[in-house]
Amino acid sequence: MNPLDLVQLGALMTRTSGTSGIKIGLIDGPVALDHPALASENIRQLGEGNAGCRAHPLACVHGTAVAGILSGRRGSPAPAICPDCTLLLRPIFATPGAAGHEMPSASPRELARALDDCLAARPHVINISAALVRSALHDEPSLEAALGRAARDGVIVVAAAGNQGTLGSTTITRHPWVLPVVAYNIKGRPMGYSNLGRSIGSRGLGAPGDWIRTLGPEGQSIGVGGTSAAAPFVTGTIALLLSEFPRARATDIRRVLTPNRISQRTTLVPPLLNATAAYDAMRSQL
Repeated sequence: MNPLDLVQLGALMTRTSGTSGIKIGLIDGPVALDHPALASENIRQLGEGNAGCRAHPLACVHGTAVAGILSGRRGSPAPAICPDCTLLLRPIFATPGAAGHEMPSASPRELARALDDCLAARPHVINISAALVRSALHDEPSLEAALGRAARDGVIVVAAAGNQGTLGSTTITRHPWVLPVVAYNIKGRPMGYSNLGRSIGSRGLGAPGDWIRTLGPEGQSIGVGGTSAAAPFVTGTIALLLSEFPRARATDIRRVLTPNRISQRTTLVPPLLNATAAYDAMRSQL
């Protein structure tokens, strides 16, 4: 099955490729903007760009892959969910000591700064596919405060749940404003390494995260997986819904994406995203 079919995203993508007025903040590794299959004319830098790719090549692989899922050109190997939306890049880099340096990561304080930089550019949704490095407890309130500012501003925050195969939560996934995302395989089952927990199950969503074909930094296509690949499917769906329904509020979008949230959900495992159902619900409400 096509990953887009798994979450019923094809019909919405046929309706729209997004609009430039809808802005997505991407907190991830640097992105190779010279990739020919990337809609780079709709991408704005909020931080270091291709120079970051040279200094942090593995983080660049990650950032370019996630950017391709969102902003690849239609017809490219990538899912290319919303290439006509504006993508705001706020790169972070592999933190020294992070396992393998394969995934962009940040301390809570660094991630809070990245969130604030994105919020200053007035996005509609922010995608966090980066890892949170454990640090001193006094760093945690800065991240909680930044997430609170996103909620106050009505900016939806979508975050990868993590790939450690644990039960529990982080400062990000337990925040009530965040939509955590779990990786599902092509058969519609959660991947065994996805983190799960009460907050993830009650407020989150599942999305494709099993060998997703997307863009690599050297002009090639690559396959990636995990919750960091799944998160942009949710983010891209939100961007397309906002493109179709520009008067919708963040609370409207959250309601149609997770209609059975809070008290009605007691599972640790979130349901799969259904983009068509969300579109139909939004159309009936507005």
